[in-house]
Amino acid sequence: MRIRLSAAVALVAAASLGLSACSSDTSSDTAAETGETVVISHAQGDTEVPVDPERVVVFDQSVLQSMIDLDLPDAVGVPALANWPESFARYRGDDVAKVGSLFEPDFEAVNALEPDLIIVAARSATSYDALSEIAPTVDLSVDAKDFLASVAKQNRNLATIFGAEGAFEEKFAGIEASFDAVSAAAAQANLRGLITRVEAAEVTAYGPGSRYGIIHDLGVKPVSETFADDVAHGDAVSFEYIAQADPDLMFVQDREAPLGDTTGPNASRVLDNPLVGGTTAAKEGRITYLDLYTWYMAPSALSSVQSQIDVVGQAVGKAAAA
Repeated sequence: MRIRLSAAVALVAAASLGLSACSSDTSSDTAAETGETVVISHAQGDTEVPVDPERVVVFDQSVLQSMIDLDLPDAVGVPALANWPESFARYRGDDVAKVGSLFEPDFEAVNALEPDLIIVAARSATSYDALSEIAPTVDLSVDAKDFLASVAKQNRNLATIFGAEGAFEEKFAGIEASFDAVSAAAAQANLRGLITRVEAAEVTAYGPGSRYGIIHDLGVKPVSETFADDVAHGDAVSFEYIAQADPDLMFVQDREAPLGDTTGPNASRVLDNPLVGGTTAAKEGRITYLDLYTWYMAPSALSSVQSQIDVVGQAVGKAAAA
């Protein structure tokens, strides 16, 4: 039987949807049309999935963005989002099913779609086991501690599922070339950088291996090697600490900035003080505000990674030319 709901989910689904063995068999017909499958090694194991599935439910924004980047078929079910980037215009309407939130799937809604494949990652990864009982599920979470290699692996997995390996390899070759060029420039410039996130009045700092660690992977040296080894949450820092660290470059994520806003309206206000203003980064105009979508919401999408490299390259180039 294709759909194998857990006991708890099955009771709810059966009561509201009237599921039957017949509907389960129907959901397997799509994948059975070609009979082709591929085993995907992902963040939570190995899963046999249909090749070029027709009905895919996706719970991750990075994956959805990479699907757009690679010109793959649209998902039939996506989370309900408070903010929809322009690239997700196709998913805003009611014609595409909403299947819960990024963190909490609506199992009944997922099951009703009779998906051939479910994709989770990052924020939705904890639901992997439960979703796996509905349909083949893969976890395309990216490891921030080995960011670029993990981005390559998981996006290659995505491309393999849809037979789009050629498109992936072409895009990733461009990413690697950009990465190498920026890394070489950063090594020559020998710059120290501080990565911070501002939410309300709190300022936290991030180091290598964090959610913003690609900045250091690209060769911008951290001002400290002692930041907590925490991918999601940085270390709280004071303005006095920032002044003492005196970074050559600052990269700032304004957690409250609207999508597409790169000026950091809240962060720029919070950081507008004499202590931060006295740093080399501030005096030389080297504070870079990071776009919320590409750095926080969909950071491991192919287009996001390319954008991240470009942003760091611009900051390094500006400092090197001074």
